[in-house]
Amino acid sequence: MPSAAGTSDLRHIPFALPDVGEDEITEVVESLRSGWLTTGPKTKRFEAQFAEFIGGGAEAIAVSSATAGLHLALEALGIAPGDEVIVPTFTFTATAEVVRYLGADPVFVDLDPSTLNMSPSAVARAITPRTRAVIPVHIAGLACDMAGLAAAAGSIPIVEDAAHALPCTHAGQLIGGLASAATVFSFYATKTVAVGEGGMVVTRDHRLAERCRRMRLHGIDRDAFDRYRSDRPAWFYEVVAPGYKYNMTDLAASLGIHQLRKVRAMQARRAEIGARYDRAFRDLPIELPPHSVAGDEHSWHLYIIRMRPDARVDRDAFITGMADRGVGTSVHFIPLHMHPYWRDAYALSDELFPNASAAYRTVVSLPIYSKMTDADVCRVIAAVVDILGGERGSA
Repeated sequence: MPSAAGTSDLRHIPFALPDVGEDEITEVVESLRSGWLTTGPKTKRFEAQFAEFIGGGAEAIAVSSATAGLHLALEALGIAPGDEVIVPTFTFTATAEVVRYLGADPVFVDLDPSTLNMSPSAVARAITPRTRAVIPVHIAGLACDMAGLAAAAGSIPIVEDAAHALPCTHAGQLIGGLASAATVFSFYATKTVAVGEGGMVVTRDHRLAERCRRMRLHGIDRDAFDRYRSDRPAWFYEVVAPGYKYNMTDLAASLGIHQLRKVRAMQARRAEIGARYDRAFRDLPIELPPHSVAGDEHSWHLYIIRMRPDARVDRDAFITGMADRGVGTSVHFIPLHMHPYWRDAYALSDELFPNASAAYRTVVSLPIYSKMTDADVCRVIAAVVDILGGERGSA
């Protein structure tokens, strides 16, 4: 875990920064020197360690991105043209676009304003005879109401978009360890485990896992690592399906091995920063992020505040003011129903999603990453207080 003390050398505090140390660098260099750069021993090791971390007999399939993982999981479930998959409108486009990859139709639902997560009641209303899957997204690292979603979905498979949710728990169980058909994690550069580009499909369904393994590399029935590193002739393979090019490289896995080892320490630092923000901002005209219920764990991938009507600036002016003070921010998310493709293809409008539309106009994500120093945190707090007014709270 990085030291939280000291003064940042950065003139500008970025919205996100990966926490990469010497262990990751050494592992990558070792991979470079080994001569094996693509999917190989490091990827297999990362998969095994990730499966052990989740526990409960999970299988883990490393892929090139979470988008690839969602696509593979839906393909393994047999999603096809004419099918419907329920997704939140309040998410990144990848959650919905993978449905279109398979010729199926995403059905968009509104959020629960108390959590920003998918509303189980909205899911229940959206189910039709064509519904073949539900994809919840654990926004910011706060677990969805998985019990409510499971009750709403019934026998319909759930594929969790857990891009924000490592480590995160629901009812005391790690996300990835629930009864969902599959859970897909992201290791993009801004995520809680960062390898640059990458993802992991986690499932306890062996047949689904085997289909994902086969389809991630052109539908070939043998790993390239097994074929090229064998000391006996192993050139023969068969293509059993028209697959994809979704494999993770050993260079990425080299980072993941060590990122996973310190994921708890990094989460603890983000939670500490979040608690300092909570104390400093409690009297400001903003809504603070929702917390996990007692006994559960929030990953604190994002710290999302919402501007209240009595704030003296609107959301966009606040973002500009933060930039003027040298602090990066972001917006999670521009709802999908507001993007031209989804809006026009499915005749969507703000009126269909009142909660997500209202949230979008107020949300701002502040920096919260484990590499932040105490000085960085103080600068963020000072900037927020300066813009929104009021006495500076205890940090």
